[in-house]
Amino acid sequence: MNSLYHKILLFVKILIFLLYHLSGNTIGCCIMSSIYYIKIFIPNSIFITIITSFFISFVFSLQMVKEFLYLNAVQLIGSILSISFIRELSPVLTSIIVIGRVASLFTSQLASMLVTEQIDALLVLGINPINYLIIPRILSMVIGLPLLNIISIFTSLISGSFVCFILYGIHPNVFLSSVVYNYFFLDLFKSILKTLGFAVFISITSCVWGITSRGGSHGVGLSTTSSVIVCLILVFILNFLLSYLLFNNLISSFEFS
Repeated sequence: MNSLYHKILLFVKILIFLLYHLSGNTIGCCIMSSIYYIKIFIPNSIFITIITSFFISFVFSLQMVKEFLYLNAVQLIGSILSISFIRELSPVLTSIIVIGRVASLFTSQLASMLVTEQIDALLVLGINPINYLIIPRILSMVIGLPLLNIISIFTSLISGSFVCFILYGIHPNVFLSSVVYNYFFLDLFKSILKTLGFAVFISITSCVWGITSRGGSHGVGLSTTSSVIVCLILVFILNFLLSYLLFNNLISSFEFS
């Protein structure tokens, strides 16, 4: 219980440090430090994001399109797929990929540095580990996760168009003309906001679990595993809360179509 309490306090402390840096103080230096992690972040995640988004959309479209054809609602196929991926599937799917590929890496790196006393060395040199190690990692995820989300959205729409054309004979022009619904760009903006929220919580949680690792080299593995589990739970809870706050209205996306 004391360990969890310590992690929560550290989480809040890091969040305050992040807000301080984002207010303009030393933000340029932190962004420069974040470039190194972005170079790790994007290449490690982009391929699996594209492949996963393509085939998830492939299966989703395979199941949905035939039902819309039965209802004679071909003009809604693109919009429904677009709404599904922009609002829910792409943000959550991308976050899960990032947790497995990047958050686990952050936790294991920091836990290993703690075990090998590298963090103690930073303290001896008068360097704040939060500023030097954690804030750049958080900023890299805040920049990288929304970019991957956008890539996932457009990959899923391309996949949906491919399924409609190859399997059901729906011309891509028909599909793509129905993709942009009334609130398309507003929903795209909200989807980016959602991934920003996910990025902050995932990155801080993974860093907290890494920097509070205990038990030597054995503890590195335990910290990484528990970090992934906690991040997944947080994403699912946050997804509900953010979806309720961002998309909780009774106005249909097709009301003025």
